[in-house]
Amino acid sequence: MNLQVERNDAVAVVTLNRPDALNALDTATKVALRDTLRELADDPKVRAVVLAGAGRAFCVGQDLREHVALLATDDPAPLSTVREHYNPVAELIVGMPKPVIAAVRGMAAGAGASLALLADFRVGGPGTKFLMAFANVGLAGDTGVSWTLPRLIGHAKATELLMLAEPVDAATADRLGMLSTLVEDDEQVLPTALALAARLAAGPTVAYAQIKRQLATGGSAGLSETLEVEADAQATCGRTTDHQAATAAFVQKQKPVFNGA
Repeated sequence: MNLQVERNDAVAVVTLNRPDALNALDTATKVALRDTLRELADDPKVRAVVLAGAGRAFCVGQDLREHVALLATDDPAPLSTVREHYNPVAELIVGMPKPVIAAVRGMAAGAGASLALLADFRVGGPGTKFLMAFANVGLAGDTGVSWTLPRLIGHAKATELLMLAEPVDAATADRLGMLSTLVEDDEQVLPTALALAARLAAGPTVAYAQIKRQLATGGSAGLSETLEVEADAQATCGRTTDHQAATAAFVQKQKPVFNGA
């Protein structure tokens, strides 16, 4: 299977499973990833999602062997894959009403880097590398990278990484803010991501979803729209049993237990 899904209690681990191809994204994998993310977004039992890659790479992006073969024909797939696959995947990760953690072990290149940057958290190790490889093959960015990268590292640095298309090592990625956590051993990347996912899965899921919505809006919207989203988000959270229980626990000086609703 090109994509594996494992559920650990309220955490779903989605693993790109083409290790011999460094988890390059062929059509079957892109379809599976898009459809799986859609299912997980709608599953109330899942309260956190981890994205990982099998083997020594996270994901090197588009499968160029498949891409080149299709370009040699009249097949429209190479030119439609952004709208059919990459755009929906980006919207599903950013709009996922629960936290998404990317366990970025090894290389994350092209659309693979974009996938990682869409996540709410990114855990990397000493072997982690990011490469905005698009310009190296005469392409512009996709999978939301022109939205995520400037938000994370600023417009000027994003321009540099996208146009020069040079690899970014783990220490530099951590310094720039492309990683949330940098662990000392590559073998600890996935366990650290899973531990973070478990912590988040035990938290106020509705509040997390609204925080994601607020941040997606606040980074580009005007003040009035941002304030309205904040007001609506607080009203939504205020109606949850999580808020009511946590407020009562605070008054009673007890630790709150969240059920995600």
